[in-house]
Amino acid sequence: MARIGILALQGDVAEHAEVLHALGAEPVEVRTPAELAGVEGLILPGGESPAQSRLLQRAGLLEPIRRRALAGMPVLGTCAGLILLAREVTEGPVESLELLDVAVARNAYGRQRESFEADVWVEPLGPPPLRVAFIRAPIITRVGPGVEVLATFEGLPVLVRQGPWLAASFHPEITQEVRLHRFFLSLAEASGEGL
Repeated sequence: MARIGILALQGDVAEHAEVLHALGAEPVEVRTPAELAGVEGLILPGGESPAQSRLLQRAGLLEPIRRRALAGMPVLGTCAGLILLAREVTEGPVESLELLDVAVARNAYGRQRESFEADVWVEPLGPPPLRVAFIRAPIITRVGPGVEVLATFEGLPVLVRQGPWLAASFHPEITQEVRLHRFFLSLAEASGEGL
C-alpha cells in the first residue's frame, strides 16, 4: 500500500484522502518535515495559494518538499497546488516551489461564482473524458520545453507533466474522479523514491 502525503495546512485535504482510500493507498496528512519524510509521493491540494505559501514557509516545509521533489518524489498539484509547483506565478503574492517549468496566472478562470464543471479529455487515461471542477482556477500561460501537456480545455493546457510531477488547473477529487489519482499512484509506485 503506497503512503501518499497530502499537504494538510489548508485546502481540500479530505477529498483527496477519500480518493486515495478508494484506490487502496494510505493517505498521510503532512504538516511537518518529519511527516513528509515518511511518504512516497505528495499531493498539493486546492485551496488558497497565498495562504498555503505562507503556511509552507511557517511550517519549514518549502525547502524539504523542494529537495524531495528534485530527488524524484512524485508530486500532484491541483489548482492551488499547480500554483505552488509553478516556476513563475503572476497575479499575487505567492512564493512557489519553482519546480514545474510553467507560468501560471491565479484565478484566471474567474471568481468563486464563476466556477464550473467540465469534461476534459486526458489522452494517457483514455475514454471517457474526466469530469472535473474549475474553481477560481489558474491558467497555464507558458509551458517549458520539458513539460508535456496531457490535457487542454478551450485551447489552453489544464493538465501537465514534467517527469514525476503532475499539475492540473482543475479539481478531479471534488467530482469523485479517481483516474488521475490512479495515474499518480502508478508514478509513485514506479519511482521507488523514498522507499
